Amino acid sequence: MAESRMADVGGLRMHYLIEGEGPLVMLVHGWPQTSHCWRHLIGPLAEHFTVVAPDLRGYGRTDKPLTGFDKRTMASDVRELARQLGHERLTLVGHDRGARVAHRYALDHPDEVERLVVMDIIPTREMWRRFDMDSGIALGTWHWTFHLQPDLPERLAGADVRGYLGYFFEKWTVQRAALDAEEYYRAFSQPGALRAGFDDYRASFPDDAAHDDDADYDAGRRLEMPVLALWGEAGLPARVGVEEVWRDYAHDVRGAEIPDCGHFLAEERPDLVLDHLRDFFKL
Repeated sequence: MAESRMADVGGLRMHYLIEGEGPLVMLVHGWPQTSHCWRHLIGPLAEHFTVVAPDLRGYGRTDKPLTGFDKRTMASDVRELARQLGHERLTLVGHDRGARVAHRYALDHPDEVERLVVMDIIPTREMWRRFDMDSGIALGTWHWTFHLQPDLPERLAGADVRGYLGYFFEKWTVQRAALDAEEYYRAFSQPGALRAGFDDYRASFPDDAAHDDDADYDAGRRLEMPVLALWGEAGLPARVGVEEVWRDYAHDVRGAEIPDCGHFLAEERPDLVLDHLRDFFKL
């Protein structure tokens, strides 16, 4: 069973779950979730690896500072945690916002990342490039621009955390009963949690898009390690050809669609996700 621990990461108190021994696999959650979303995957993967699932900066039981939500800083948090645990190389598995952190990590430190798994996203740069009605991105991700607004999302969502998050848990899922929504309602009702989650989005533009993704893409940098892209059959990225998009950002990409699944792959269809991970990891 995974052990819950705390680490001081450059002055940030970071909570994480850990289980197993061997090479490091880092599981990086998205919004509006915490490390809890990986509960079905940690044990099986820990039979072969040291598995670590942190609460990202601002999420869960980790500190909620007022700054540092650009993906480069968030990736540095994760890297420092790996270093403190004695690992200089790792495999990254990221979902949603966590996959954006993992993408940034892999671009900044390609020699340290053995493999990269991204779940139900396309790169941030592509999200903004495709933000139109024809692709469906604008309609499906209206919350991106709402969350960019200063102060307003906290005020409106804070009046009904359960109602606001529950909207996404209903609209973004197929296997709705599989989500432990109560845990996330509790986590995002803590002081600073909603604001920190919105700050994660606020860093998407212009910081993450212009300073990171555009700069790397224009310089010709592509992911060098093997990349596995997974997406839900009913998720928004399924409309835009996920594997094809990632092939423009990495040299070695494989992809798979998870049937009867929405956005929250690791909770909705953990059995199928594990099958793909085991194959990718050559277990």
